[in-house]
Amino acid sequence: MAYAQTHYPQSNTHTYLNALASQAHQLIYRNKKESKKNIIDFWKIEFPLFFYKYQKTFFYSFLIFAVSTFIGVISSLNDYSFIRLIMGDNYVNLTLENIAKGEPTAIYKSGSQIGSFLGITINNIRVAFLAYAFGVITSVGTSLILFRNGVMIGAFFTMFYNHGLLFEASKSIWLHGTIEISVIIVAGCAGLVMGNSILFPKTYSRKVSFIKGAKDGLKIVVSTIPFFILAGFIEGFITRYADMPLWLAGTIIFGSLLLILFYYIVYPIILHRKYAGKII
Repeated sequence: MAYAQTHYPQSNTHTYLNALASQAHQLIYRNKKESKKNIIDFWKIEFPLFFYKYQKTFFYSFLIFAVSTFIGVISSLNDYSFIRLIMGDNYVNLTLENIAKGEPTAIYKSGSQIGSFLGITINNIRVAFLAYAFGVITSVGTSLILFRNGVMIGAFFTMFYNHGLLFEASKSIWLHGTIEISVIIVAGCAGLVMGNSILFPKTYSRKVSFIKGAKDGLKIVVSTIPFFILAGFIEGFITRYADMPLWLAGTIIFGSLLLILFYYIVYPIILHRKYAGKII
């Protein structure tokens, strides 16, 4: 087929041989299963090494989110109605009712554990893919998603601060929020990668750059799925027991933070130094 493609690219012979090769490929690989080792190697080596080159983009995603959170806090402190504008009247009224009852985070105790776990996980994954998908209208699209979520977080915590309940609320919310918010920022990184590929194609054509950026961004956003499942599990099964001892809540919160920092920052650097100049 290679010979025919070189010397007779428009011939029936080349078409026939190409069809045979395609059929053979389908028969060989159609039912081929990925080995467990390959899957483990992806999460253990391939992805962390790959993500190393996008750590700067990850930092920019964090910066956008942090600045927007600060804007949400300042705006809420100066205009209380801003909280209702961002969070919605129903949510604010429900939270105020819970505060009056002495249970400011009672909303996390509602519903069944399994139902909450599934609903929260699916919604978080949806938000992550939304942050990625908006990269198709360049980095501005993903930045808007990060900005919206950051302002919402700022307004949310300011609402509890205004009622002198910041510490109590934080103890509950950061149990699951540490991983949840962190991987939303990672998903924002995925969208920025795709968006930047459109704005800054470098030596590639814009089309080739976009395809490459979209694939790289998709790989990054897929990496967040196990973490969203973990965050959903914590919110559905553990956050409702936020009256646990402070040391236990602190252990879960800081353990979650260390997990994210290690996998997306420290571990890629370690692997990069280990495999620098090597072909794996």
